Amino acid sequence: MDMSSMDMSHGMGGMSTDDGAPSLFYLQKMYWAVVGTAVGCATVVNLYNKILYRQRMSAASRKDPSPAKPRAALPSTVATVYATARELSYISCPLMLSKRLRWTSPTLGRVSMVMAELVLVLVLCFYKFDPRDQWQWEDIGYRTGFIAAAQLPLVVLLSGKRNIIGWLTGTSYERLNWLHRWVSRTLFLTVTIHMGFWFRDWARYDYIKVKLTTDPITQRGFAAWCVLLWIILSSLLPARRWNYEFFIIQHITTAIGFFAAVYLHLPEEVKVWIWLPIGLFIFDRVLRALATLFINISILNRRTRGSGYVFSTASFESLSGSTTRITIENPPISWKAGQHVFLTCHAIAPFQAHPFTIASIPEDGKLEFLVKSKSGCTKRFLRHAEKSLSLPVSSSDPRQHDMRRVILEGPYGRIRPLRQFDSVFLIAGSSGATFTVPLMRDIVSCWLKHAHNRVCAWNHPAFLFQGAATRYIRFIWVIRSQAQYDWFGSQLANVADDVRQLKAEGWSVDIEMSIYVTCDENLGGGPQLEREKVPPGRSSSKVEELANAQGRMEDLKKLSGDVVSIGSVSSDSQDQANAIAGCGPDGTCCCRKTIDEEGVSSGLEQQCKCDCNIEKLEMVKDAPSATEASDQSTEALSQTSPSTHENSPPRFPEITMLSGRPQPRNLVHKTLEQALGESAVVVCGPQGLVDEVRKSVVALSDERAVHKGTGAQGIYLHAESFEY
Repeated sequence: MDMSSMDMSHGMGGMSTDDGAPSLFYLQKMYWAVVGTAVGCATVVNLYNKILYRQRMSAASRKDPSPAKPRAALPSTVATVYATARELSYISCPLMLSKRLRWTSPTLGRVSMVMAELVLVLVLCFYKFDPRDQWQWEDIGYRTGFIAAAQLPLVVLLSGKRNIIGWLTGTSYERLNWLHRWVSRTLFLTVTIHMGFWFRDWARYDYIKVKLTTDPITQRGFAAWCVLLWIILSSLLPARRWNYEFFIIQHITTAIGFFAAVYLHLPEEVKVWIWLPIGLFIFDRVLRALATLFINISILNRRTRGSGYVFSTASFESLSGSTTRITIENPPISWKAGQHVFLTCHAIAPFQAHPFTIASIPEDGKLEFLVKSKSGCTKRFLRHAEKSLSLPVSSSDPRQHDMRRVILEGPYGRIRPLRQFDSVFLIAGSSGATFTVPLMRDIVSCWLKHAHNRVCAWNHPAFLFQGAATRYIRFIWVIRSQAQYDWFGSQLANVADDVRQLKAEGWSVDIEMSIYVTCDENLGGGPQLEREKVPPGRSSSKVEELANAQGRMEDLKKLSGDVVSIGSVSSDSQDQANAIAGCGPDGTCCCRKTIDEEGVSSGLEQQCKCDCNIEKLEMVKDAPSATEASDQSTEALSQTSPSTHENSPPRFPEITMLSGRPQPRNLVHKTLEQALGESAVVVCGPQGLVDEVRKSVVALSDERAVHKGTGAQGIYLHAESFEY
C-alpha cells in the first residue's frame, strides 16, 4: 500500500471502487444537489408568501372584512398544511438543570435542518463502505476529504451579510448565522472522520508519528484540523459574549489561516472548492463596501448630495436605565420597520461597528436608536451622552455641541409584513421594544394612509396597496422601571391618539397596549417616597394612610387612567407577601406575581409591597371601599406639587399600566379568540421570554387543532432574542 496516499495527488476524484461505489466527484455533486433542492423549496415558500401578501393586501384595499382568511378549498388546504408545519417547527423542550439553571433545546425546525445536514454528510461518507473493513479505511479517508471540501462554499455562503441564500429564501443573515455555525460543526466532524480513518490506517504500521513529522501534506492537513478546532471552540456563545470585537477579528484571521492550510493540503483537482468560498467571501465584502460608500459619501448619494464628505451626524442623549438615544436627522438610507444597521462612530469608539435596531419608522424622517449600555462601545456612547450634558450649549444651534460623525452600514433584517395578518400580538422585554414599537407604528401608519386614500409600500412598487389586513393589535411591553416608559412615551401616545381618531371616523380597527412594571423603587409604597410628595402644611401620615388603604402606589396611578396591581396579600401573612414581591439588588421592589389579565378588573385590590431600604409597612385590615379609596386618592393627588406630574405618561384608555409580570399564553389566547384570519405573534427580549412565548404559541396552535381541519387559522411566530 502507498503510505503517502493521503496527499490525494493521483487524480482520485473520478475513481470508483470495484463494489460499485460512485466516484468522489459524483458524490460532491450529489451533496450540492440536495442542498440546492432544499434552498429551492425555501425559495418556493418565499414566493408563496409574497403572492399571499399581495392577495391579502388586494383584498384589504377592496375593504374585504376578513382578507387574511382563505375561502376556497385549495387555499384553505395549503394554509392548513402551512400552519401545521409551522407548529411542528416551533416545538422546543425546556429542561431545568437546576433551580437557577434552565436550558431550552433548539426548536424542532432547527434540529431537523441540522440532522438533515448531518445525515446527508454521513450517508455520502459511508455509502457502500464498511467502516469495520480495514481494507476500506483508505477509501473512506479519501471520500470524507472530498465531502469535507464540498461543504466549504456552504459555510461561507451562510456567513455573508449579503448572500444568495438569504436573498432567495427571504431570510436575513442573522437568522442564517446559527446554521452557519452548525454546518461548520458538521464540517469539523467530517474532517475529524477523514483524519481519523487515515490515522487508523497508519496505526497498523505504527506510522502516524512518521507522517506527522516528515510528510508536508499530512502536516498541513493536521494544521488545518487544529485551526478548525479553535474556530469551533472560539465561536461558542461564552466566547462571543466575552469580547465580541476580539471574536470577530480572530474569527476572520483564523478562517483565512484555515483556508490557506486547506489549499496547500488539497490536490489540484479539488482546489475549485477553495476558490469558490474565497470568491463568495470577496463578493460579499466588496458588495458591502460599495453599499457603505454609497450610503455615507454624500457625492454618491442623491439623498445627501452637497451635505459634506461624510454626511451622517448623530446626537447622543442619556436616558434612564443606562440607555443612550442616538438620533440621525435626514438619514441617508431608506428602511422598513424591524430592520437594523451597523453603526460606527470613530470619534467615540474607534474601529467598532455594532448592530442596533432602528427604533423609528420612515415617516419620522430620522433614524433613532436606543442603545443599552453594557460594555465596549455601548458604554462609551453612554459616557459621551452624560458628558455632553455638562458642556456649554451653543445659542445658534443647541444640539451641535454633542454631534458626532457616524458611518452606517445596512439596513439588514427581514420579517414578513405584519399588515397582512388579521391580528398582531407584539410583546417585548425592556429594549426589545425598539423592535416591536416600530412594527406597531408601521401598521397604524398604514391605517392612517388608508383613511386618507394613500398607499403603503413594502420594499417594491409591485407591493403598493391601500391600508392593511390587520384589524387588531395587542402590544405588551415589560419594563423594570416606570422611567423606562419615557423611551417611547410620546410614540405610544401618538398611536393611541391616531387609533382613537380612526375609530371615531368609523374604521373597524382596535389596539390595546399594556405596560408591565416589574421592579421599581415606587412599587414599595414606602413613607419616604410619599413624604417627598407632601406639600407644605399637609400631614405625611395622611398620605401614607391613603396609600396603604387603597393598596397601591400613587406613582402608578399617574402613569395611566387604568392602573392595575397584582394579586391579593393578607395582612397577617408575610410569606404570601414575599411570594409576590421581593427586593432587587439595587433596593427596588420587584413584583414576581404573574398577572392573569383576564381576571383583572379596573378596581385596585392590593399593591405589590416589599421592605426594601424603607420602613416596613403594615397592610390596613379595614380598607375603605374602592370608591372611597379612589375619591381619597384623587384628593391626595390634587394636593401634591405640580412637579410630580411633569414626567407622567399621558392617560389613555388604550394604555394600561400594571405592576407584575405578564402571562403570555393567556394574552396570546385572548388575541387569537377574536381573530378572523391568520394571526402573527412577534416577541423580542430575553431568551426566557422568547421561550415562554414560543411554548405558548405551540400549545395554543395544538389546542385550536389547526392540523385537524377545525377551520382555526394559523399562527405566524417571529422571535428575536438579545443574543447575537
